[in-house]
Amino acid sequence: MSSPLAIGAVSAVLRNLLDNGMIEAGAAMGTTVTVSAVAPDTISLEDNGDGPRLNLFLYQATPNSGWRNVALPSRGSVSGERLTNAPLALDLHYLLTAYGRNDFEAEILLGYAMHLLHERPVLDRAAIRRALDPSPLDVSMLPPAFQALTASDLADQVETIKIAPSAMAGDDMSKLWTAIQSHYRPSSAYWVSVVLIEGAKPGAAPLPVLSRGLRDPATHKDRGVVVNPDLLPPLPTLFAAEFDPPQTGARLGDQVTLRGVRLAGAGHVVRLAHRLLAQPFELAPDSVDPHGAELVFTLPNDVPAQSALAAGQLAVSVHFTPSGEPNPRETNTIALILAPALVIAADAGLGLPAAAVTRAGAPKVVTVTMRARPQVRPSQPAILVLDTTSAAAQARAAATDPLVFVFPNSVPAGQRWARLRVDGADSILLDRSGPEPIFDPSQRITVPA
Repeated sequence: MSSPLAIGAVSAVLRNLLDNGMIEAGAAMGTTVTVSAVAPDTISLEDNGDGPRLNLFLYQATPNSGWRNVALPSRGSVSGERLTNAPLALDLHYLLTAYGRNDFEAEILLGYAMHLLHERPVLDRAAIRRALDPSPLDVSMLPPAFQALTASDLADQVETIKIAPSAMAGDDMSKLWTAIQSHYRPSSAYWVSVVLIEGAKPGAAPLPVLSRGLRDPATHKDRGVVVNPDLLPPLPTLFAAEFDPPQTGARLGDQVTLRGVRLAGAGHVVRLAHRLLAQPFELAPDSVDPHGAELVFTLPNDVPAQSALAAGQLAVSVHFTPSGEPNPRETNTIALILAPALVIAADAGLGLPAAAVTRAGAPKVVTVTMRARPQVRPSQPAILVLDTTSAAAQARAAATDPLVFVFPNSVPAGQRWARLRVDGADSILLDRSGPEPIFDPSQRITVPA
């Protein structure tokens, strides 16, 4: 595969090819022909001393449809680790333009150039190496790590470089020259394919499969494919997380029921992953259905859990050894919303003080200072809503710092329903334990006059 310098290398090889071929054209016109590879708007048309010129301009690079899906997927679905270095496959689109001041100079020059490219529809590897030795590319502008790269690896890529004329309608040509903001000159469009740019970073590859399941100790044959007489997934699978009573999420201390199939086994460990946790939080379940249909666990509500867990969306999975299998497995992950809980009254068991509400200042504002379970990380957005008025938490240095919300003086005095939103997860305001939902009386904050 080629290096990131391949696009510039293609332009350099094409310019070298045209430059060598223009010797005959220059002899026919009795003057030297200049071959360049710059933007047309940078070419001065006012200098009468300029001779005929041929210019090659890369005006577009598009993905190659035949190579764009090679080596995909290039990232793992679990942690995003690199699996392969998928090539960046590009088609290059060039505009070949002829400039001349005398009659028919531009037409003759363009004819020679088009015939030259017609006779060389493929850039062979030897021609590429000759054109790039020494390299005509100026890599001094690149970082030192990239200056060691040479464009010669263009000749070593799997597919050769092909050149073909590209039909461009008059309207498209007009739009292109309008975008260039330069005077139109006789031109022809060309399509160059394919440039394969690939990185050289290390990846991960699985080991070959030795057997399909367990081997019979007598015959040494593998078990083969296991067929289950049902329409359920063949592997341990989680379907949903449920709460009693039904809520939008679970708080620390709540019991969670995981519904699924083929969960029977031994050594169950529930894993809770969050984008802010370096490692999943693990805990043992309370019970496991012997038929493998459900698993129950309780979210801890102790001091270590306050700092170990984070509110928001968790990814839940179960690691265990299924019945009848010697090796452990891990289920798929499902979403579990860990709802933040406002600490309104003091909690001596967790060492959390009560919320403080003041109305002071000039102009007067309502300031609410409180804590939440679990602790809110400094990078997590937090919003407190009093009835219908919301305020964002002020910046904090550490997760142990209290949350401070400043409301305008328009917040009425008295008891106000409070909701805390952390990372898009709302605290639970509704009490659904009765025959009909009501507001939880404990979720109120008293605002002074």
